[in-house]
Amino acid sequence: MGQTDGARELRRAHLGICGSENAIIAMLPPDDRALLDEHAEHCTLARGDTLFGPGEAVEFTYFPDVGTVLALCLLLEDGRTVEAATIGCEGMIGGVVSCGTQPAFASAIVQIAGTATRLPVRFVELLKDRSTTARRLFDRYADFLLSQALQSVGCNTFHPIDARLCRWLLTTQDRIGRSEIPLTQEALAQMLGAQRTTISAIGRYLQEQGLLRFRRGTVEIVDRKAVEAAACECYETLERQRIATLGGMTSKDLK
Repeated sequence: MGQTDGARELRRAHLGICGSENAIIAMLPPDDRALLDEHAEHCTLARGDTLFGPGEAVEFTYFPDVGTVLALCLLLEDGRTVEAATIGCEGMIGGVVSCGTQPAFASAIVQIAGTATRLPVRFVELLKDRSTTARRLFDRYADFLLSQALQSVGCNTFHPIDARLCRWLLTTQDRIGRSEIPLTQEALAQMLGAQRTTISAIGRYLQEQGLLRFRRGTVEIVDRKAVEAAACECYETLERQRIATLGGMTSKDLK
């Protein structure tokens, strides 16, 4: 716990890299962007949509637009769900680590509705084959996605649920660019692998302390600095890793 001024610098860097479109698409050189534009389609994603599930062939790669948030989740035998990684306008999901339409291990679920660019995985593989720049870019993002999954192991094991909640809210605010996050307490509980009553109690305490405000179907970050101080170290750790891996790059840096 205990975030520094560095956390606010990290947030500014995150919002800067997203700009007005998906950051991965924005970093593709013109020839690669032309192939993507030719074969991709723009789609609308609803909250709760499952893009692919365990054992299913991954047919599409999704590049979320600003405001859309996807989650890579594990579904346990008892029906509980826990999130392993969060994907927003900085990234992509589907066929990122594997080559081609390999069976998925986890589920990709829409946490916050919005729009995305959807590209058949075979064209992602074509981009990798023909373009060193695209391959390096996708490899770098795959490295960051793996970093999230690894960090979540320690976070879910050792960090208290209130710190994890604050970390997730900060990460999500960075991706959607606004203080009001359209999620219910039930959705937060499912994503964090917690009981709804636990999230309600924590939410009530954080609201009394002036950090958050809960309304029907939304959570508002009222005091960003205080939420940063209450979040676990994982927020800053992962943002530093994202910046080291992807932040501030252009297509020239990937050649």
